Amino acid sequence: MIKRTIDQLVKMIQIENDVFAYADIEIHGVCIDTRKIQKGNLFIPFKGENTDGHRFVMPAIEAGASAVLWQKDVPNPPKNIPVLIVEDTLLALQQLARSYRNELSAKIIGITGSNGKTTTKDIAAAIFSQAYHVHKTEGNFNNHIGLPLTILGMDEATEVAVLEMGMSGKGEISLLTKLARPDVAIITNIGEAHMQDLGSREAIADAKLEIAEGLKEGGLLIYPGNEPLLVKRVSMLKQYRTRTFGASSEYDLYPDHLDMNDSGSTFIVPALSDQPFFLPIPGKHNIFNALAVLLAAGDFLIAENEIRNGLKEVKLSNMRMEWHDGFKETRILNDAYNSSPTATLAVISMFENMGNEREKMIVLGDMLELGEQAIQYHERVGKEIDPKKIKYVFTYGELGKYIAMGAKINFSENHVFHFTDQDELVSALKEKIEGHEVILVKASRGMRMEKTVNALSISKEK
Repeated sequence: MIKRTIDQLVKMIQIENDVFAYADIEIHGVCIDTRKIQKGNLFIPFKGENTDGHRFVMPAIEAGASAVLWQKDVPNPPKNIPVLIVEDTLLALQQLARSYRNELSAKIIGITGSNGKTTTKDIAAAIFSQAYHVHKTEGNFNNHIGLPLTILGMDEATEVAVLEMGMSGKGEISLLTKLARPDVAIITNIGEAHMQDLGSREAIADAKLEIAEGLKEGGLLIYPGNEPLLVKRVSMLKQYRTRTFGASSEYDLYPDHLDMNDSGSTFIVPALSDQPFFLPIPGKHNIFNALAVLLAAGDFLIAENEIRNGLKEVKLSNMRMEWHDGFKETRILNDAYNSSPTATLAVISMFENMGNEREKMIVLGDMLELGEQAIQYHERVGKEIDPKKIKYVFTYGELGKYIAMGAKINFSENHVFHFTDQDELVSALKEKIEGHEVILVKASRGMRMEKTVNALSISKEK
């Protein structure tokens, strides 16, 4: 984590008061939540519409913070403690992260995309850790606050940082990438997430491609070669190197001889080796996430045996392709961290084609932020579910009913069920479960579908 004296901070951010008396005080790390303060932290409060973090400044000092920022327009800064007055505390956090990043020698891998960016981050961290000292985005710290905190959490010995960049609207990735200044940028895909804010896949492609705005000159941009919206736009970028991944030999990397089951996938990458790689995450879509990382690994000259070892050790963030043991010896696949039509159809296809003799059930909740076409997207997902491979479809939420409507085109009425109450959903699931089934749970994070997963899991059963 960042370790600097206040005298050094004065050179990194614009401070508007005299802090000479505190020049030798050293800060160790940055914190924005008094419940997580560690001794020596710089506490940064934010002023919002409904609350003001400045009222927690004294508790932060009492909890061990060695200094605090204070926004200029907030009256009555406390006396006789190390208070650094700035124009805007959020902008100061971002400025401090930018300055710190510029002082470090670490190489940065920036990752964005409509789906798969967290999985890709986890794969990258596992592979690069075989050869380098790696720091990565934790949890969902991928926005205008989380990414600066992630950068400031890096220690000076970090050799490679794997940074996830999320967004909800235009211009957000531009801000993040200019803070991070990546050496390698990865776009996993262009889907429908954020359609509500951006209006079209074309606009989403433009927003994701903002990641190139911070890419160092001569840096590497990695993207799916089968996405025409990116191919056209990338062709106009001349100052970067580009590599592609996809399903066929027209791309720089593609998979061959795929063998997939519920424990993961083996595949050959003809451009790299005639020996199969193993990825302990199910789903063809995750093979493509891995290919994007393999392109980055090649740019860092990571050895093939290190790539193999890293892939084997991949551990995903919570609620992404998590297997749980359920009651009546069921197995539950929890992929309910986020959702979009592209991601949902990909995981359904993977789930349907798992080499498993058990009967399969699917539980799908609302896919949020899809804008005016939300109903059509939900109906499409329902229509795509194969009744030859899935026994029951359960849906939850206001939009989930349209998934059910789509599913009923191919399924009989008594094999599709819709609910607006999770307790009722769980009760119906338990009635239909005979034993040994595998159950997929997929929805947007806002639907809180972990309640259903927990209710069906052995550890939660009473």
